[in-house]
Amino acid sequence: MRFLDFFRVTPQYLIPQHLLSKGMHWFMQVKQPWIKNNTIKLLTKFYKIDIQEAADEEIENYPHFNAFFTRALKPEARPIDTTENAWCSPADGVISQSQTINGKTLIQAKCHEYSLEALLGGDIEYAQHFINGDSAVIYLSPKDYHRIHMPVDAKLHSMTYVPGDLFAVNPTTVRNVEGLFARNERLIIRFENEHGVFCLIMVGAIFVGSMETVWQGKITPDYQPTIQHWDYQEDGLSYLKGDEIGRFNMGSTVVLLSPLNKMPGLGKIEKNTPIQMGQMLAQYAEYNFSTQDEHSPE
Repeated sequence: MRFLDFFRVTPQYLIPQHLLSKGMHWFMQVKQPWIKNNTIKLLTKFYKIDIQEAADEEIENYPHFNAFFTRALKPEARPIDTTENAWCSPADGVISQSQTINGKTLIQAKCHEYSLEALLGGDIEYAQHFINGDSAVIYLSPKDYHRIHMPVDAKLHSMTYVPGDLFAVNPTTVRNVEGLFARNERLIIRFENEHGVFCLIMVGAIFVGSMETVWQGKITPDYQPTIQHWDYQEDGLSYLKGDEIGRFNMGSTVVLLSPLNKMPGLGKIEKNTPIQMGQMLAQYAEYNFSTQDEHSPE
């Protein structure tokens, strides 16, 4: 561990992570105008947030800081990519990792690996879908837009809440906390469309005031001690590419999983590539093959 990293990461093992996150959630709901307005002004300046992208540019109109942090944007601020049979990014952020899964093993950082089963909360059967598949991790910093959207048209199958730690998910912590994405609390969201299954995982972190979805509402806090599961297969819940599906309060991480040979481009994106919600992420492989066939010489 680097010298400076030691002082940035070690205290996270000692502090009451969940208690501090509950406190942040409470603070983000404070409606006292002078508190919430000055907090918004301070953080807007500190993180260089572009308020002109917001659907409502007047900070006084937001009832509390959380409403500002999860603010809606003007439609033209995040156009949705229309490339056929392609995923768009579900979130603003930086693609901190992109990889082909080595069997059941994912690489978090140098010398740190974690397994599909651990990431998926011990669901061995579901993990089989993604053996040798592809994965990408999108890190959202506090300056980013914090609503999560659909990468592609799909039907919602189920969701699992996995309790866990609340380490930060910044690059320093990712480098030094082994199995970070598989030990932090997370929402495992399972989808399926005509191309097959895929998974979107919302990973919690320290000071993430809460995580919520459009179909279940606020999930955290309160922080539960046991795994919770919701099955939606009989509910007919389908969402279109670009539809909002959830929100983070403060920065965090989204992990995407795709099966073998379905979306190889997902695992070949250059590390630390900045991306905005709605921008093209990767295309389904079968579409690429058919396109090549159409243009191949006879």
